[in-house]
Amino acid sequence: MRSDESTYESMYARISEVVQGKEVLELATGPGLLAKHVVSSTKRMVATDYSEGMIREAKKGEVPGNLTFEVADATDLPYEDASFDVVIIANALHIMPNPERALSEARRVLRDGGLLIAPNFVSHDDTVVSRIWSWVLKRAGIGFDHQWTLDEYVAFLSDQGWRVVHRQELKARIALLYVECVRIR
Repeated sequence: MRSDESTYESMYARISEVVQGKEVLELATGPGLLAKHVVSSTKRMVATDYSEGMIREAKKGEVPGNLTFEVADATDLPYEDASFDVVIIANALHIMPNPERALSEARRVLRDGGLLIAPNFVSHDDTVVSRIWSWVLKRAGIGFDHQWTLDEYVAFLSDQGWRVVHRQELKARIALLYVECVRIR
């Protein structure tokens, strides 16, 4: 657990630098952990999730004034075109039935020159440990609709009209590829 914590802390630090002074939308926020870690760097942040229960959980505790939690479907966002400087979809595309539609919506709500931050679990190898973790997650009800290797994930993003401008493999129990992308079409 400690190594996963340091992995996520370093990811939060990187995201905090990137979102400095920007208007940010997070899709699939879950309990709001990422949002609460990086919001102090943003001008304004809206963190969304499809699940009302997750949004209730995210609203627990202290919520800064520049952070709003809202129920929203990542594949049908209620925001105007070109509303945000940065869109974050962290560890969620692999569990979405239609990640292509979520990426299309992210593109729509991003301003010109905007950035997509989309770290995601990837299939790094086929070791016994990797297979055990996949089995544990499935037993816990956490299924993967999509499973990509590092290169397959980058190719998937490219196929959806994104160019990866920064990429870093992060070490955790499950391999995590941190990517920052810009639109290419």
